Amino acid sequence: MKISNRLKDLPPHFFSSLVKDVEDALAEGRDVINLGRGNPDKPTPAHIVKALQEAVEDPATHGYAPFRGTSELKEAVAKFYQREYGVELNPETEVAVLFGSKTGLVELPMALMNPSELLLLPDPGYPDYLSGVSLADIQYDTFPLLAENKFLPDYKSFSDQQKRQAALMYLNYPSNPTSAVATPEFFEETVAFAKETGIAIMHDFAYGGIGFEGKKPLSFLQTEGAKEVGIEMYTMSKTYNMAGWRIAFAVGNAEIVEAINLLQDHLFINPFPAVQRAAAVALTEDQTCVDELVALYEKRRDVFIAECQRIGWDVEAPEASFFAWLPVPKGYTSASFTKLLLDKANIAVAPGHAFGKSGEGYVRVGLLDEENRLKEAVERIEKLGLF
Repeated sequence: MKISNRLKDLPPHFFSSLVKDVEDALAEGRDVINLGRGNPDKPTPAHIVKALQEAVEDPATHGYAPFRGTSELKEAVAKFYQREYGVELNPETEVAVLFGSKTGLVELPMALMNPSELLLLPDPGYPDYLSGVSLADIQYDTFPLLAENKFLPDYKSFSDQQKRQAALMYLNYPSNPTSAVATPEFFEETVAFAKETGIAIMHDFAYGGIGFEGKKPLSFLQTEGAKEVGIEMYTMSKTYNMAGWRIAFAVGNAEIVEAINLLQDHLFINPFPAVQRAAAVALTEDQTCVDELVALYEKRRDVFIAECQRIGWDVEAPEASFFAWLPVPKGYTSASFTKLLLDKANIAVAPGHAFGKSGEGYVRVGLLDEENRLKEAVERIEKLGLF
């Protein structure tokens, strides 16, 4: 049997090969410290688990969910955005429930774009953005995120063709992989750029709940005029350790939300109502679990960065997210340094070039292991005599 050209054109999935390399090393009996993953290492908070258990026992949650999500969850999203960001949302017209944000990111081009149009993607950026390009049969171009510009795009560098042909642009702050954060001035520039060009904005806010030193990452929707030009996608996976629950939402521009809902009407019915109820509890009830999680990541960050600096590795502490974006030593590429760490030190990291050509010269480290293991990882690197 043959498969469609659409599937043949899908990009290779880098992280599956990274997982295989780590699994092969573990199968050999090696003690691998896996800092290449992006999967939270702590369980879902107990009160959210309890909310799901109780919801599952309620016959009212059995059966298909409403096509466009439960009013309970959409109202909870609106309350969450009002509480956390001072942003008012109409829960029925400005909130779309998603089967995880990856689904939303991949399906959005199908909802908004035609084959002749261009999707603008960050480089480096989340590799799965490219899946939407192939499935929607559209064109794409990338814009570089460089250290000298604090890993923010320079809108002055966009070509006339990009501005003329593009219909949609993806942004992601706090950034995966760079951990960079957006400023109010940058988001203001983004709204102005979108209004000037007619390009819609999708802001991937996956790490929006994880900011350090008391600084909460900015929501794009806090910017005046943002709802006129775009949306924001927020996943429950990172802020509430609900990875695998497949629950997220898109908020903002009502026309884009309607387009997402219309597409999803034809693709699937919404997530299991009990999961939606548990997500509503997570968003609206006690937020102590979020504070504790952020404190945990911040402490891990402090330990790891201090150890790197101790051995002479010139690195900067991330301001947000649970990633650190680290320059490779002189004489190495992202790939060769990644291979060296796995082969000689039993440490897995994600090579920067896997996130785009502008990621060359870096590796991404996930702060997703205990402090003693993060410290041990740096001690193993120290023994390689690279710094």
